[in-house]
Amino acid sequence: MLRTRTTDDAIRIGRHFSVSFQRTLRLPEDGRTYPLPPGLGRFPIHRVADYADRVPESWRRHGGVFIPMYQREALWMAFQGADWRPNAVKIGVGMINALSGHAWNQSLSKDKQDYIVVPEQPWLDGINAGKGLIRQFVAMPLGMGYTVEGQITGREEAGGMQIIVYDPKPGKFPEEEPRWGRRGSDYICCCSQAGPGVEMGLAAGGKMEQKIYPDSYGIDTWDVHTFGRVYVHIVNSMMYREITGSEPPPTPVTAREYTRYGLPWFDLYDQEKATIEESGILTGVKSTGDLDKKLGFLSQQDDAPVDIPATTVKGLHPDEEIVPDGQW
Repeated sequence: MLRTRTTDDAIRIGRHFSVSFQRTLRLPEDGRTYPLPPGLGRFPIHRVADYADRVPESWRRHGGVFIPMYQREALWMAFQGADWRPNAVKIGVGMINALSGHAWNQSLSKDKQDYIVVPEQPWLDGINAGKGLIRQFVAMPLGMGYTVEGQITGREEAGGMQIIVYDPKPGKFPEEEPRWGRRGSDYICCCSQAGPGVEMGLAAGGKMEQKIYPDSYGIDTWDVHTFGRVYVHIVNSMMYREITGSEPPPTPVTAREYTRYGLPWFDLYDQEKATIEESGILTGVKSTGDLDKKLGFLSQQDDAPVDIPATTVKGLHPDEEIVPDGQW
């Protein structure tokens, strides 16, 4: 079992892998495809064990960590790894695989890739929509039927996110960093008050250009018996204050306001890269805005199209950071 710990608002699993959760702009759900939004700072991460007397009993059973989010706030995941010794990583949303749409399990699929390889995959902003697109991760309370979990299973019991990290098999890569190599880079690149539920899950938001790269090493590279895993609970802002005594981060500016100030969006130079197949299951998941309309609710968010001037879209290489100028 790989060691799991938290430092500097990041989860570290094994010797080289880490992930942080980045605050960001929520994309309009207007049918358009948007470039990569910026990172506006890390969500704070707390260990469940440090607040065992204040968290729900179900959290104590799962253990893991928790982060605060506002209802309809978006996030993306920034990965760090060693390019000379990569890891295979599975991502779940409410016990649903974020790439395949299948029920969560600890194996790696030999049929269709249901995992990413880090550090080759620098980030993940949402569920796999296929054809080089994702649908943004957006927080919603459990019990309303909006989450990916609720739409696929008809139940909302798990919530949060699940992560499993696998080491490569012995002998596949060096045990120590080659003298000519470099250490893994921290790719930092490429929201309304909480609703009725205390615990939250992830729903589907707007569309974004983002590829999920095929595994260039092959599934036989990974040791499915040597892994580390963590359960990431998501809690609303009110309960976060009660549990920790701290204030959650402020909700980010809207995409419209951000663009009005001429701040940058991003486009990754990865035209030579392929992307994995779309998931027939996940393509059927409705966005939060679509469900608002279906359920007869007034719009809870500004989904008017945002026109992004080409001059504000910055070309980006994978080893650059997606952060705007100034502090947010």
